[in-house]
Amino acid sequence: MFLHRVRRALVALAFMSPALAFAGFTDVLDTPASASPLASKGLLNGLALAGKRIVAVGQRGQIVYSDDAGASWRQASVPVASDLVAVSFPTPQQGWAVGHDGVVLHSSDGGATWARQLDGRRVGPLMMEQLRARAARGELGSSADAAALIEEAARIAAQGAENPFLDVWFADEHNGFIVGAFNLIFRTTDGGKTWVSWFDRTENPDRLHLYAVRGVGTDVYIAGEQGLLLKLDREADRFHVLATPYKGTYFGVIGSGDAVVVYGLRGNAYRSTDGGTHWQAIDTGIQEGLTGSTAFGAQGLALVSQAGNLLVSRDDGAHFTLYRQPKPVPASAVAVVGDATVIAGALGVKTQASH
Repeated sequence: MFLHRVRRALVALAFMSPALAFAGFTDVLDTPASASPLASKGLLNGLALAGKRIVAVGQRGQIVYSDDAGASWRQASVPVASDLVAVSFPTPQQGWAVGHDGVVLHSSDGGATWARQLDGRRVGPLMMEQLRARAARGELGSSADAAALIEEAARIAAQGAENPFLDVWFADEHNGFIVGAFNLIFRTTDGGKTWVSWFDRTENPDRLHLYAVRGVGTDVYIAGEQGLLLKLDREADRFHVLATPYKGTYFGVIGSGDAVVVYGLRGNAYRSTDGGTHWQAIDTGIQEGLTGSTAFGAQGLALVSQAGNLLVSRDDGAHFTLYRQPKPVPASAVAVVGDATVIAGALGVKTQASH
């Protein structure tokens, strides 16, 4: 189980493996998501804009999309019934979604239909094959270091489809990262046709969970538990750790312009304008966990909380205004399209006028 009881959209269920074998059981990896008229009213964990279309992903493989700023929703065709937690669309047509059971899905039609690119049955063997090949080429350090790393990775790989991916981010239709539990991290440079394990390319010796990956400007950041924040060193092809003032779990990272904001438990959020060298605390005015975010417009940032409240900044995160909701529901993700703010969470999606 996760060390903390909060995770975007109640993803504390992520370690409840559906791969238990018993008479009559059908694995969710072999089961298409069921069509339901209530798909937009159930647990939805992630939001992304595919051009002007809004795409939301959630429980039991359900994906819904809206072309009218959330006024109405249609359900997508999805080949698995695994819970989905995050989605990324670098272009209006090309998108990726990830979730439980090591699932990675791809859409080439703006989220209307989806195909599987990877799942937990293949994640472990793929990671081990690549690490052993790198060790044979002497790329994992000394033989002792390589053996220790491979042994550690093998323990995680042996868990099969149990471990989830928790976030996905694509810079464009070719280049992206997926991250998850116990330092699971893969990169693609060909739109997901092939995935390369970066298990050995993070400064994360305790193999803490990686909750979020996001590009801000020309930089790429990963946020995780116990105050873990990593930044991509492009020359070294590695993620190096950044020191931050907080040692509690971070659930996300977002940015606008030269500013990057990292946020997590108990309303904690911090802002940097120098690439993560120095950080300033943000007065959020709340004590509950911050679970989702989006960037919009020239300098706009929005955050949502575990208690369902909305925080909005129009100055690259220097200041946030708190908007308490009249009937708050635990929120997991937020998107801004035109004059509408769409919030996803435990009771589906709701739309309100942008602040």
